[in-house]
Formats: sequence, C-alpha cells, structure tokens
Amino acid sequence: MSDFNRGYARPVAGQADMAIDAGLRAFMLGVYNKVALGLVLSGALAWVTSHAPVVNYLYMRTLDGRMGMTPAGHLLMWAPLVVILGSSFIMKNVTPRSSGALYWVMVSLIGASMGWILLAFTGASVAQTFFVTAAAFGGLSLYGYTTKKDLSGFGSFLIMGMIGLMLASVVNIFLHSGVLTFVVSAIGVLIFSGLIAFNTQRLKMTYYQIGGDAAGMAVATNYGALNLYLDFINLFQFLLMFMGNRR
Repeated sequence: MSDFNRGYARPVAGQADMAIDAGLRAFMLGVYNKVALGLVLSGALAWVTSHAPVVNYLYMRTLDGRMGMTPAGHLLMWAPLVVILGSSFIMKNVTPRSSGALYWVMVSLIGASMGWILLAFTGASVAQTFFVTAAAFGGLSLYGYTTKKDLSGFGSFLIMGMIGLMLASVVNIFLHSGVLTFVVSAIGVLIFSGLIAFNTQRLKMTYYQIGGDAAGMAVATNYGALNLYLDFINLFQFLLMFMGNRR
C-alpha cells in the first residue's frame, strides 16, 4: 500500500500496519461490490424499460426514424439529478440507512432511464463498450489506489470541467450540433477517466480519516460506491458515442 496518506496517522510497520492494510482492502472491496451490484441492477432495469410495454410511455420514434422521448421519458432522465441535488438539502445528518437508500434510488432511476441505449444501439456494441469501460475502470481505479501522487488538485480541476461539461450538454440539447457532441464526448471520456482515479484515492484517504468508526465506514462505502458508479456510467455513455453502432 502506498505510504502517501495526506497526513493521516497510521502505523509505520508491524502487525498494526498489516491490520490497516487488510481493513483498507476490505473497505475498498465493499465499495467495488456495491458498484458491481448497482451495475447489475441498472442493466436489468434498462432491459425492462427497453422491452416492457412501459417503454411506449418513455420513448417514441419520429417520422425520420430518430428516437425521441415523451415528457415521461424526460422526467425519468432528469430525476437522478433532482434526487442528488435534493438530498444535499434534505439529508443533513447522514446515516448508513439514508446514504444506502440514496445509492439504490439513484441506481434504480439511472438504470430505468438508460433503456434508450438498448433501443438506439446494437446489443453487440453496447456489450463491447461495457467491457472496455470495465477494463478502463479497473486500470484507472488501480492507479488511484496505488499512486503516491496527490490527486486532490487535479480532482478540483476535473470537477470544474465536469460542471462545464454538463452545461455544454444542456446547451447541445437545443443546438443538436454533431461537432459539439463529438467534442463533449471526447472531453467527457478524459474527465471521467481522471475522476475514477481521483475518487478512488479520495476513498482511500477517507478510510484513514474515519479511523475505524463503523457508521462512518458504512456511509463512506455508500457515497464512495455512488461516486464510482456515476463515474463508470458516464464514462460508458461517452465511450458509447465513439464505439456504439446505431440500429
């Protein structure tokens, strides 16, 4: 394990140090397991909304064959953003139960809203992009876990870039610019690749900071899983713009 710990106390060597290493690995494994379960649930819900009759209320096709969304579809698409912003005001005293509920609500809403992907792109290209994303996620997260370089300053830049990316995406909803879509997708791949490494390192530092508090550890697991899940989903969707084959 890296010696870099941003000033948080930890033993230098011996059995106590080995216990911290084992505890950190268990903590990170718990986060990754929750992310994996979230992706499975999201995939299942995306399949349901792309195959079940409810899809008729969420998606529609225009005369030129392009897929659009009904008002209900737009509501579902923006619901995760409303939930995450609302939770910052409502959840003042975060508990393991409330943070866990937030995670699963976000995963469910995002998964249900992704049914359009299975309608717009071929199954083979979606599967290929998913596995490429998973491989990239694994490598980037491993880098964030093992590097001795402090990524906090880099992370601040990435978060500002992510905000700009969201604004550009909203503007492009009205412009329908192919060039802007390409630029946003390319920048999105870079930003969320960096955020995977940054959020992994931040989770590692959070483990040192919590210092064994069980409730704090559970909350950190839920929020850490949510951050990495969102990074994965966004990287997947931006890569799909390059690798996906439309139906």
